[in-house]
Amino acid sequence: MMEVLNKRYSLPKVYFRKNTYLILFPEEEKMSKKLLTLLSVLMIAVFVLAACTPAATPAPEEQPTAEDAPTQVPAEPTAEPVMEEVTIQLWTKEGETDGGLQYVQSLTDAFTAANPNVTFEVINKEVETLREDFQTASLAGNPPDLLWTVSDHAGPFTTADLIMPVDDLFDMSKYVESVQLNGQTWAVPISSGNHLMLLYNKDLVPTAPADTDEMIAVAKSITSGDTYGLVFNQTEPFWLAPWLGGFGGAVFAEDGVTPTLNTPEMVATLQFLYDLKYTDAIMPAESDYNGADTLFKEGKAGMLINGDWSLADYKTVLGDKLGVAPLPKVTATGLMPAPYTSGTYFMIPKEVAPEKMDYIKAFVEFATNLENQTTMVTTLSRLPGLVEALSIPEISDDPILQGSAAQMSFGTPMPTVLEMRCNWDAMKPEQIKVLADQETPEDAAAAMQAAADACIVSLE
Repeated sequence: MMEVLNKRYSLPKVYFRKNTYLILFPEEEKMSKKLLTLLSVLMIAVFVLAACTPAATPAPEEQPTAEDAPTQVPAEPTAEPVMEEVTIQLWTKEGETDGGLQYVQSLTDAFTAANPNVTFEVINKEVETLREDFQTASLAGNPPDLLWTVSDHAGPFTTADLIMPVDDLFDMSKYVESVQLNGQTWAVPISSGNHLMLLYNKDLVPTAPADTDEMIAVAKSITSGDTYGLVFNQTEPFWLAPWLGGFGGAVFAEDGVTPTLNTPEMVATLQFLYDLKYTDAIMPAESDYNGADTLFKEGKAGMLINGDWSLADYKTVLGDKLGVAPLPKVTATGLMPAPYTSGTYFMIPKEVAPEKMDYIKAFVEFATNLENQTTMVTTLSRLPGLVEALSIPEISDDPILQGSAAQMSFGTPMPTVLEMRCNWDAMKPEQIKVLADQETPEDAAAAMQAAADACIVSLE
């Protein structure tokens, strides 16, 4: 600080006093010698103190200005995005017996490994139970998030407006076959086929029979005691349907919705099944699905009619003794039996939560990509739903899968209209009565027709 004592005079003399400069003009030099002496003493003290004071920290070198320095934006710490936890409830018709359920779980586990915020609740339900429970759960507002099921469920599900079309969600041109109703596609194929075929134990039946006469002759030759020539599920009309095709019949008229069950072809089919059991005596007195399955696995049945879903299990049990072929030609007509073909499919419930939809789409595409379709072929011995996978060597080099593919070539697509449910429900009790020797084929065919017609009226 500058203390200016007097501005009236020129040529001032400057003195330093304890951080203060004193400017003394000439006139003030007349101060007494005492005062000057005192000032001198004070100045000497100041210099002594200054000498004892530590040196000041040197000023930093001049830094470049903001204009000179390169522009740098401080890096902000990158935070991992917080992914919302999602649980997808998947209902599947796949069971543990043939390894299907384990395969489904292996897919969901792999998807979760790649998407840790997504977990699955996999629930197995028998085919008809799945249909009934899904309808009930949907009406109650609590459906699952995804279905792994059969094609004929599309009819009742679309009629009740419970599932969504998939045309705009996936490239359906990549797949072998689709479920179409009312000009829209309602399901994504996982596997193709789901068809019945002839399986045989080579220890008992060295080669597959070419026609039904040969099949009956071979079966008679090995039927003895608790060993039978032929076994199949006698309680479900799904096992009747191939033979109806072999006798030239169909369950619907050309319009695809009018039942045609009371026909000569249906009577001939029922008579053929009755004769296998009672006239030719090559079948056990009673046999549902599990009974037939057990007899074949135990080596007590030479031939079994079962579906492609069972192949992996039988390959494990019988190994090289397992043979697979199309059902033999019907000698009486010269026609090949025509089992229903459909496969297994993903269906997406209509009320899926929006936050789950992207993950469901991603999982469907993941489960049906080439790698996983190839794994399914080798694990479950099923034909793929992806067109690209049909040409893999895992199929062309496998005689079991070649036999399955040959049978599928004679199949007919499963009707998916709602009216098909009326046919199934009408056919089942009458088939059981015929094979229990409680009703004639003629009466059974008439009763089937009446029940199917009444059911369809109730749909209107």
